[in-house]
Amino acid sequence: MNRRGYLDWLRGLSVLIMIEAHTLDSWTRLADRQNAVYGWAMIIAGFAAPGFLFLAGVSMALAAGSRMRRGSTAGAVTALAIRRSLQIFALAFLFRLQSWVMGGGGPVQGLLKVDILNVMGLSMLAAAILRSLGRERRERAAWRIAAAVAIAMLTPIVRATTLLGPLPDPIEWYIRPIPGRGTFTLFPWAGFLLAGTAVGLWLDAARTPADERRVTTALAAVGAALAVAGYAASFLPPIYAQTNFWTTSPTFFVLRLGILIASMPLAYAWNALWSGRSVLQEFGRASLFVYWIHVELAYGVLSAPLRKGLTLNQALIAYALFSVAMFGAAKMRDRVVEWWNTGRLRPSGAL
Repeated sequence: MNRRGYLDWLRGLSVLIMIEAHTLDSWTRLADRQNAVYGWAMIIAGFAAPGFLFLAGVSMALAAGSRMRRGSTAGAVTALAIRRSLQIFALAFLFRLQSWVMGGGGPVQGLLKVDILNVMGLSMLAAAILRSLGRERRERAAWRIAAAVAIAMLTPIVRATTLLGPLPDPIEWYIRPIPGRGTFTLFPWAGFLLAGTAVGLWLDAARTPADERRVTTALAAVGAALAVAGYAASFLPPIYAQTNFWTTSPTFFVLRLGILIASMPLAYAWNALWSGRSVLQEFGRASLFVYWIHVELAYGVLSAPLRKGLTLNQALIAYALFSVAMFGAAKMRDRVVEWWNTGRLRPSGAL
């Protein structure tokens, strides 16, 4: 099978949502944040991180399947997945170091702040370890689904328990959020990546275009069912004494996961109809680069004059212009990489 371009479509959409989340959060003045448009924008913004984690899980499973078909052993594939997860985890600290330096230093504890790359790295590590459980594809998928469900169901309990108090703060930050030390935690965010690996295993079984159409059709039904179930369950009395629908509720987790799964067949259909260049796909392929540079530009010293200083309409215009600038930066990066590789590969003495 060729590269699944519709996954790049979805990743590019997640990039745009990510930029929207950060620019509006950083630049919109406080007086405009009670606007219904801003409220809906923040609801949409809540799909950026789950989208990246979910798609990382899908890609992880597809990459493992591809390597196995090329002759790699199961042990080698698992070892490579572990190495990649540790690389992502290390990049998280490099990213935090960059932010710390560009922000003029500050408390050293800021270097340990947990961000999405920290959670993604550890979630990928968990998925790689779970790969050893189950010999058949269905068994491996079942283990990952079970892990995702367990994470979602345990999140309200983990957030409320006092048993985690004795843990060192930098470790506790990975389990539940502490103000000023990060928004992302393994509970519930790791569940999206693990669910993505289960979907990726299913998708990897499609060996022909007809098989892939059948799988994506089935994903449409599964995603819609989960989304409807999560929405319907949100009207029922919560089963936990302490829970917040927007942060810890398993029903919101199921709702978002259903929408993410249902988005795959929509992107598949759109990709099949599209011909020619796709800016959104190109954006998706540069997602890590865009993430790396845009956070500092949105929240750092360079954009300090905009901080909480724009009306909502101005912030929306700034978001659009900033997205165009980020795409231009990604294409410039591609040109530099191409130039660098071409220069290194040029035969000695060539002009």
